[in-house]
Amino acid sequence: MEPTNRITKQPRITLRISDHTLSFSVVDLDHPDRIVYEPYIVRSGISMATNLREAFKTAELLLQDYKRAQVLLDTHVMLVPLDEFDEADCEALFQHTFSDKEQETILHEVLPSLNAVAVFSINKDLKMVVEDHFKDVRISCVQQPVWAHLHRRSFSGSRKKLYGYFHDRKLELFSFTQNRFKFCNTFEVTHADDAVYYLLFVWKQLALDSERDELHIVGTIPETDSLTERLRAYLKNVYVINPSADFNHSPIAQIKGLDYDLMSLYIIR
Repeated sequence: MEPTNRITKQPRITLRISDHTLSFSVVDLDHPDRIVYEPYIVRSGISMATNLREAFKTAELLLQDYKRAQVLLDTHVMLVPLDEFDEADCEALFQHTFSDKEQETILHEVLPSLNAVAVFSINKDLKMVVEDHFKDVRISCVQQPVWAHLHRRSFSGSRKKLYGYFHDRKLELFSFTQNRFKFCNTFEVTHADDAVYYLLFVWKQLALDSERDELHIVGTIPETDSLTERLRAYLKNVYVINPSADFNHSPIAQIKGLDYDLMSLYIIR
């Protein structure tokens, strides 16, 4: 029997980049329900662009000849309603909202299911390093796959829901009304005290019902048991999302240290 030539499309490697962390991952072609995940130890005192340049010399996944990349970037995000978005004005509006962005390139991504456009920025040197190594690059904010996944979840049941995603010393709080954002904001959080304050503040701001409506939190939650106990003194329905159960015990959800945004990206693709 003559051998058959199987042409397999090379997967797109994902680079997840935050202020303090860096990781690489890619779908395992032999097991499409699994990924290869490689966290990278970031050196302090040098820029993330320099860290990434160094990683291209030593990281196993980056030493392979991938042509296509997706960057998941932890960065400031400004959401604009789709029907109000004007690309010509978005850079000036972003610069007005977030100062000190002169060394940044302003990008945007349309979120059709949420009738919104996410406007965000990437450091120019970091963008150049990525584009020097890959022919085809997509750049998204880390929140995008989480928004997409939890928006779909939000339609279950009739109660209003507030979602909190903890990652990279931040708390992303967001809520949906049908196919739009009702609220979305980011807060710096290092301790449970900070989280309790912001969660209850936003709950009150949205006029949610403490007896009926639901709070769902996920990610690297600070002092989880203490935090949930304190929240339940004020709110009846507080739920900690278990990623393994949330993603039907997917092998990807079992990877230690894997961020929830990466789980969302790979499992619901």
